[in-house]
Amino acid sequence: MSFYESVIIARQDLAATQVETLAEEWAAVIAAQGGQVTKREFWGLRNIAYRMKKNRKGHYVLFNIDGPSVAIKEFERQMSINEDVLRFLTVRVEALEEGPSAVVQSKNQRDERPRRDGGFGGSRDGGFGGSREGGFGGSRDGGFGGPRGPRVTEGAEA
Repeated sequence: MSFYESVIIARQDLAATQVETLAEEWAAVIAAQGGQVTKREFWGLRNIAYRMKKNRKGHYVLFNIDGPSVAIKEFERQMSINEDVLRFLTVRVEALEEGPSAVVQSKNQRDERPRRDGGFGGSRDGGFGGSREGGFGGSRDGGFGGPRGPRVTEGAEA
């Protein structure tokens, strides 16, 4: 039997439980044809690079499949009939990867990063590094740190 990876994008207005139910149905189709799903990952609701059938987001699901080509053909036929599927892509691979996919790993790393407190280098109150009153580091009267009004230099004629 051959190894395959398949990524399916389902419509954004489906609930996560509905997508899981669809994934179980598709796994049953593969099992009925003599194959097996070795790994199934739900990547969640993600942005799509461009609109597909008036959708800007989609639920992504990854399948690692070990099965014959007839199982994949039936699996893809079921995908093309289903109106909840925006796109799918099935690729034959030499070996199935063990453990979590790169998408899940990057999602876990992003969750572990510490949160930044300030905006542009200053405190939350200061905005661009100045005090709350000053805006850009100046006093409340000056705005950018200078006095209000025209500049007057000594010895200049008015």
